[in-house]
Amino acid sequence: MILFEYPFNERVRALMRLESLFDRMMFFARPGDPRMHQVALSALFDLLDATERTDMKGSVLQDLERQRLVLVSLRDHPGVNPKSLAAMLVEIERVAANLGAVGRTGQTLRENEWLTSLRGRLAVPGGGTQVDMPSFHAWQYRPEQERCTDLKRWMAPLMPLQAGIAIVMHLLRESGQQTDAIAPVGAYQQMLAGKVYQLLRVWIDESVGAFPEISANKYMVWIRFASQDGEQKPQAVARDIPFKMTLCAL
Repeated sequence: MILFEYPFNERVRALMRLESLFDRMMFFARPGDPRMHQVALSALFDLLDATERTDMKGSVLQDLERQRLVLVSLRDHPGVNPKSLAAMLVEIERVAANLGAVGRTGQTLRENEWLTSLRGRLAVPGGGTQVDMPSFHAWQYRPEQERCTDLKRWMAPLMPLQAGIAIVMHLLRESGQQTDAIAPVGAYQQMLAGKVYQLLRVWIDESVGAFPEISANKYMVWIRFASQDGEQKPQAVARDIPFKMTLCAL
């Protein structure tokens, strides 16, 4: 099953973009070829760009506090596992404390003169070569463990934000109930009856050979399935498409 997710607002869209960048950075920062580590650094700089003009730290802290209060109110609710609830509250408080303890997101990285220079070079297509920045070329020839240690140190100031985003998105995704649906002749609509959602999740079997083009607002969800062959623009599918979906709201 292939999972597609659609955010209902810009706040969740921003969280999903950062989540994707963190995933890319952490994947390519693992031990491996120096070219992998260049991708990790590019993702690191993208994260700095994405958090430079917005108070993402403050937004995530507000989300964590909001969810902490919601969970606290569920302590006496029947059917709630008290141990799981207590563990989640402890984790939220720990992550919020770590995030609150750091200053401006990535400020120490912005003050690193070598990284700032490299950031500018990598922003230019092909700018990370030895011609433009010999020092980076030399760094790529350092032992693998040294490169990994450097990457871990540079990533550290951003990891409290990553942990906060991970909890917020986990709680959001777990807030919905998955249902089976069918898109007659490739199109599906659902009225939302005034209920406000933040995220739509759609699963479709890979063998179907289609993907959803989604539009949604506070009134309705519209899904149109299409296919593409890598040459032409996507074409609408004119057959019934079975899929699974979840509407998520915190």
